[in-house]
Amino acid sequence: MDSSTSHPFVRSFIPSGETSSSQRTIGGSTSALSARARGLEVSTGGATPTEGGMTLYLKAGPDGTSVGDCPFAQYVRMVLIEKGLEYRIRPCGSDDDKPTWLLDYYGGSIPALRHKAECYVESDVIAQYLDFFFQEPSLSSKKRIMTEAQEATSDFFPALAKYLKHTPDSDEADGELQANLEQALQNLEDRLTAEGRSGPFFVGNGELFTLIDCSMAPKLYHMLVGLEEFKQKAIDIPNKFPSLHTYMETVFARPSFVESTYPKETIIWGWSNARNK
Repeated sequence: MDSSTSHPFVRSFIPSGETSSSQRTIGGSTSALSARARGLEVSTGGATPTEGGMTLYLKAGPDGTSVGDCPFAQYVRMVLIEKGLEYRIRPCGSDDDKPTWLLDYYGGSIPALRHKAECYVESDVIAQYLDFFFQEPSLSSKKRIMTEAQEATSDFFPALAKYLKHTPDSDEADGELQANLEQALQNLEDRLTAEGRSGPFFVGNGELFTLIDCSMAPKLYHMLVGLEEFKQKAIDIPNKFPSLHTYMETVFARPSFVESTYPKETIIWGWSNARNK
């Protein structure tokens, strides 16, 4: 890859009126001063990122120091592990735990990946950045095929979040939210049982494990725990959605999921806080 070519994921998180940190840290003294002003060291290499120097800032658990229940942070961790990239974890229980540059220039948003002289926020942006620059193994397919899978999976987590947050449980509104979630689950089931599939995963014919699977696995884990803890297992996943159930068993056994996961008690803590707001 030409080291002078900018990648497509930079501008979505750069503060208004600023250039990308790649642009700021390459070249003259103005760039160097700008990087230092943001609390980031000055890059001494080229524009194309290299391995090392990665720190992931993410939500802390109930003790303020352990890894919290954020499925978006686990998504990023799965990508990092699948790529074999070394990284450090910095759980943040409050803004007091976040560096000044993260608060001042990125609104304290987490998960945030600090990679040497760069910072990336939003889990999809981070994941795409990693897959773009660290291409082995690839976690993407052709754009059209990825888009089809994204469309099939996009309704799931919003429906799940609305259902798990809703109280009181088992009222009329709760039933409507359950029905919405079941429709989203049916979309997943239909995707996994579509004609011409030969593998277990969401994209294309199912043979390739992709970013979409890294994104979906933590969210499905939240669903299993949430249904059991808050909704009396109102949806029978194994019987109503057998292919999805098999998919979950497959991705939950994947080393990147096992290594990045957290106890179900942490998920219960997180959703309990959301339900009490």
